[in-house]
Parts: sequence; C-alpha cells; structure tokens
Amino acid sequence: MAKAAGGSAPPKTQPAKAPGGQRAPGRAQPKTAGKTEAPATPAGRPKPTGETSPRLRDRFRATVVAALMKERGYTNPFQVPRLDKIVINMGVGEGRENAKVLDFATADLQAISGQKPVITRAKKSIANFKLREGAPIGAKVTLRGARMYEFLDRLVSIALPRVRDFKGVPPKGFDGRGNYALGLREQLIFPEIVYDKIDKIRGMDINIVTTARTDEEAKALLAQLGMPFRE
Repeated sequence: MAKAAGGSAPPKTQPAKAPGGQRAPGRAQPKTAGKTEAPATPAGRPKPTGETSPRLRDRFRATVVAALMKERGYTNPFQVPRLDKIVINMGVGEGRENAKVLDFATADLQAISGQKPVITRAKKSIANFKLREGAPIGAKVTLRGARMYEFLDRLVSIALPRVRDFKGVPPKGFDGRGNYALGLREQLIFPEIVYDKIDKIRGMDINIVTTARTDEEAKALLAQLGMPFRE
C-alpha cells in the first residue's frame, strides 16, 4: 500500500460503536480463551444447577412401570396409571374468630408441603354453626410434579412410621374412581414441624389423585410406590 504524504501510514479506523458504548452488529467478537459460558435455556437464561430429581419419581420410571406392566398385563407403558396430584387440606374452624390461628395453620402446612397454601372459605352461611359465607375456615395446598413425589416419599418413608401403634393405612379409603383419601390426626409426625413452635395439634386430610380408572389399579400403583396398606 502506498504511504501518504510525509511518509506516515494512514491512521487505522476504529469499529463503529452503537449508542451506549456497545459495538455495532456485524462482526462476531472473539471468545476469551480459557472461559466457558453456561448453557442457556430457550429463554436465554443460564440453566439452573444443583437440582436433584425426586427419588420416588426415578423409582417409578425405573422399576414401577415395568412391575405394573407385568403384574396387570399392560401392553403399553402409557397404560400404566400415574400420580396426578396430591391435595392436602387442613380445617381450621376457629380461624373465623381468630386470624392468628389461621397463620399458625398455614405456616405448618407450608413447612410440610414446601409450597404456600391457599385459604379456604365457607361457600354458604350456616346459622347453627355461626358461620358466614366467605369466612376463612381452613387452608389447602395442591402439589404436582417434583413436589408431589417428594411429599409422598416423605409421607411413606418418614411420617407414617412415626405414628404411634401404626399398623398400616386403611385400604378402604378409595372413592371408586382411582383416588385415595387418608386422614392424619396430628402434624407432628412430619419432621419439619417443631413441637415448641406450634400452638395446638391439628389433623389434615391427604387426597391422592391418580389416573387409574379403578380402585384396584390405584391400589397396585400406591403399593408399588411404598404405601403401607393394612392387611
């Protein structure tokens, strides 16, 4: 290249920058050596790390599906019934008079389930019970996915064995459509509950909803998942 007058080379031009100090699009920037970028999700955010797959869900996929296909004679893995959701309901009748009692109940339910509960309210007024429509009477939480499997795993592995004189759960808790209901008398059987921090002992209802069409299919599924049915 020919030199300009005076023997000096022409000055090098800097790449144009966009407003705000960023380089204008056009040429890809070189990657920094020795640095690796975190894999991005479709939304463009870094993929979260440290997530642990629920043990019971892994067991269901690895062994329960094959065992139920052999036991029930299913020809397709998608015929095997699965868990749909688990609903935990805690009734707090005195909550209509004392809102602080309802706070204790929701705190216990949140510690047990790992999810924030919703307040249940009366659908109609009943004069004999001094109940008005819309009054808070309890709390409930609906678990799906990983939290559902984690809760059921803690229920059958830790909580139920801590019940005094436990001989198994009653096998008559099915509703005829493949769903199972279980009642607990106290929340202290869960290790997340600290005895010194509760105001009183409360029970709860646990409803396990499955995709099974019959009670026999639902019982076989829950038995394979570790539910200790009473003989």
